[in-house]
Amino acid sequence: MKKQKSSGGIPPAVNHILKFILRSPLHAILSKNFLLITFTGRKSGKSFTTPVSYSQEGGTLYIFTHATWWKNLCPEVPITLRLRGKDVLGLPEAIADDKKAVTAGLLAHLKRSPYDAPFYGVTLDENKTPRPEEVEAGAQTTVMIRVALHQSVTT
Repeated sequence: MKKQKSSGGIPPAVNHILKFILRSPLHAILSKNFLLITFTGRKSGKSFTTPVSYSQEGGTLYIFTHATWWKNLCPEVPITLRLRGKDVLGLPEAIADDKKAVTAGLLAHLKRSPYDAPFYGVTLDENKTPRPEEVEAGAQTTVMIRVALHQSVTT
């Protein structure tokens, strides 16, 4: 069996454990902060599923990545998300070049999910607020995926 490369520097074994838990009845221990995103490869046509951290504001999810899997996403092609134990569809919008938007989005995400800060080279001040200059630096190598939630796939 060919060893699959990990996305974003996360060891494959960790990704497998996260996938297992997020698909199981135990998902609640992780699903407040993690979800599974399933998309189709542009060139291969194969389906890929990867665990990611996220934050939510209303009907929109925010996902940030340093990895290149986001290049498979098309705004008009729905993706499947395993979100808090249910499969839902969403329309993704990858924002890579507008670093001002990525910075603002990443700052809001880190305020909602401060445990993610080290992955972007960000530290928190004495009030547990992300340092804006570090967020701006971290956003330079980060892509923001904004997902508009659509509908449930299963009930």
